[in-house]
Amino acid sequence: MRKKGPSLTRQMAAHIKHLLETTNLNHAQIAAAVGSINQGRVSEIKNGKRFSEVSSSEWKGL
Repeated sequence: MRKKGPSLTRQMAAHIKHLLETTNLNHAQIAAAVGSINQGRVSEIKNGKRFSEVSSSEWKGL
């Protein structure tokens, strides 16, 4: 049986977009920073295949 990872939320997608726009981190580093997702999800968000309607300004960081 395949282990399922954590669900990607709208807030996580906004955080990823924020990191893509404001840092020089690569996809693997962003995936690790956001927590337990793989770099393929980061790529899908970047390319608009997932959460294309979410903007980085929705991220409510500390």
